[in-house]
Amino acid sequence: MKKYLLEITVFVTGAAVMILEIVGAKVLASYIGSSIIVWSGLIGVILACLSLGYWYGGKKADQEPSYKIFANIIFFGAVAVFLAAVLKEILPAFLQKNIKNIYFESIFDTLILFGPASFLLAMVSPYAVRLKMVDLEKTGKTVGNLYAISTVGSIFGTFLTGFILLSYFGNFRIILFLAALIFIVSIIVYPKKLFKTKTILFLISIFAILSADRIEAFVGPKDVIRISSQYNNIFISQSIDSSSRRPIRNLWTDPKGIQSAMFLDEDDDLVFQYSKFYRLAEYFNPDIKKSLMLGGGAYTYPNDYLRQYLKASMDIVEIDPKMTETAEKYFNLKQDPRLKIIHEDGRVFLNQTDNKYDAIFIDVFNTYLIPFQLTTEEAAQKMYNALGENGLVMVNIISAINGEKGKFLRAEYATYKKIFPQVYVFSVELYRLSTQTQNLVLLALKSSEKKSFLSDNEEFNYYLSRVWKKEIEQDLPILTDDFAPVDQYLVVAF
Repeated sequence: MKKYLLEITVFVTGAAVMILEIVGAKVLASYIGSSIIVWSGLIGVILACLSLGYWYGGKKADQEPSYKIFANIIFFGAVAVFLAAVLKEILPAFLQKNIKNIYFESIFDTLILFGPASFLLAMVSPYAVRLKMVDLEKTGKTVGNLYAISTVGSIFGTFLTGFILLSYFGNFRIILFLAALIFIVSIIVYPKKLFKTKTILFLISIFAILSADRIEAFVGPKDVIRISSQYNNIFISQSIDSSSRRPIRNLWTDPKGIQSAMFLDEDDDLVFQYSKFYRLAEYFNPDIKKSLMLGGGAYTYPNDYLRQYLKASMDIVEIDPKMTETAEKYFNLKQDPRLKIIHEDGRVFLNQTDNKYDAIFIDVFNTYLIPFQLTTEEAAQKMYNALGENGLVMVNIISAINGEKGKFLRAEYATYKKIFPQVYVFSVELYRLSTQTQNLVLLALKSSEKKSFLSDNEEFNYYLSRVWKKEIEQDLPILTDDFAPVDQYLVVAF
């Protein structure tokens, strides 16, 4: 093992950098989402820290090439990873309250939480190269071998995290495990230096891993159930609904907003007003037999759908199996022969399906983030093709209508107008200005036959009255798979 000690070390630290980066994205997602803006900030800052680490590591290795200093670099890298685990709730929450700008939040969160560890771990490879070089004639081979091994470690860390670790462990445990592993490496590299200190910190890491649930409950939000999956950090809490004063259970994946809720005293109605607008589907297509829903969440609307349409069925495409498990455990989702749940990306499903639906409901907003691949002209065309003759699409949208904050709505409206003969927008919230961010529901009809916006049904009549009657400015290009700046449009709305 001693013969290949440097190779093992660069492999482990290479893997550690990628594990930290991927888990770091999930940590930040709970506070500022996982948009391309957040990913750009995360990757850019980590690359900057890696570049500085490579430069300084090489410089330090030329000045003082010793295993003692090499072990210290690894040790302090482990300390930095450990501190990232400790601060992963405290720092993003603090910055969110005091900065309120997603660009700066993504940069400073990454820089403070993951920058020091990335910098120190990056120092390892050039330092290992200097320690390994005993024959100048083989310098190129030595450098190439060690950097190749480090890169293989990064590839291994990427696959391990994305395919396995995030499926079984929470972010906190993964980061603590990483710290413990790097502590071990620092002990093996040079056991004489700070052996007691390293051992104590290693044992603290192990204790923290075993007590992760209690520690997270202590430092995180109180009275909140936390569930981690490959796709989301899921939070569940209870509160009182502000309008009905009834007790409700909430589900959210970031602190900026609640995505789903159900009444606890009696599960007989929908909590959120926007989801009640989906009931208008019956007005525009009274003969609904089969529907598709993209985005299950807590499955509150599918439950309402089964109550409303006693002989109809629904296919639900939800990418996250853990979300479905959560809905079954906490939100009264029951197995029903009329409900078919598919765990898949919504766009992938649309690309492959040959089914015909009477209605398609889309509810995939994560506070201010929506998967861009479901907003484009190509996606709208797939939906159009998947509808029956009198089919319709209803989309939950969070945006303003006019002004800078309404860019996403206007671009999405123009996109659907290119495919569907009739497109309408309903303003869900009363007393909201058109320039204010709000819940909107977009309705697209496959039929060109006009319908009255008056109904004998009192509930339908109210929803119909909320249709936006003014012209919607079409001042933005349609969204396409090639060009869809959805995140940039939405970030200004919040």
